[in-house]
Amino acid sequence: MFVIIIGGGKIGTHLVVTLLQAGHQVKLIENRPDVAARVRQELPEAAVITGDGSAPDVLEAADIRQAQVLAVVTGEDETNLVVTTLARFEFNVPRVIARVNNPKNTWLFTKEMGVDVGLNQADILTKLIIEEMSLGDMMILLKLRRGEYSLVEEKLPPDSRFLQAPLKDLPIPEACVIAAVIRQGKVLAPRGDMLFEVGDEILAVVSNEFLLSLKQLFAPV
Repeated sequence: MFVIIIGGGKIGTHLVVTLLQAGHQVKLIENRPDVAARVRQELPEAAVITGDGSAPDVLEAADIRQAQVLAVVTGEDETNLVVTTLARFEFNVPRVIARVNNPKNTWLFTKEMGVDVGLNQADILTKLIIEEMSLGDMMILLKLRRGEYSLVEEKLPPDSRFLQAPLKDLPIPEACVIAAVIRQGKVLAPRGDMLFEVGDEILAVVSNEFLLSLKQLFAPV
C-alpha cells in the first residue's frame, strides 16, 4: 500500500516508521526545512519531501495520484482541511484521514470536506475513559468499521450467565458474534452445543450499542 503522510512532527514520523516496518511504501511531506532535515536522519532519504503539503505541485511530486491513503497530521486544522479537500476532490485519493487538533473544529472534518476519518484525540480519550468505567473487566481490543463495532475480550468469572447453558441457548445480544474461546491456552471455535467453563476467555465482535448488554451477560448472576 502507498501512503502519503503530511506533517513531520512526532506523530507523522512515528506513522512513517511504523508503516515502513510493516512493508508499505510511504512518503512524508514536511514544510519546515529544519524539521525535514531532522526527519531525514531517521527515515530513508527518498521517503521525505520538503515542501508545502497543501500545494498541488508538491502533492504531485509525491505521486499523490498513486496513493491509496493520505493522512494529514499537522498541528493546524486549517491546513489539514485544505489538504483533505485537495486529496479527495482534486486527486481522488480513496482514503483520507485527518488529525483534529481543536475539538471545537470536529464538526468541520466531514465527507463534504474530503475526510473519511477525523481523529480527535480528546474525543478518543474521553470515549476510552467512559468505556473503561462502564465496561469493567471487559476489554476492548480493537475498533472496527470506523468505531461502530468492537472486538472485546472477557474472562468468565464464577457464576457468569455464560456458564448456565450451551451457547445456542444463551441470549446473545443482537449484532454480536462470539468469535473464539481461549481455554487453557488453546483457541476453540465456538459451536452451538459448547458449554463454557470458569476462566474461559471469550472473544466477541459486537455493535457498540450492545456492549453493555453483552457485559451484563458475562457478569455473575
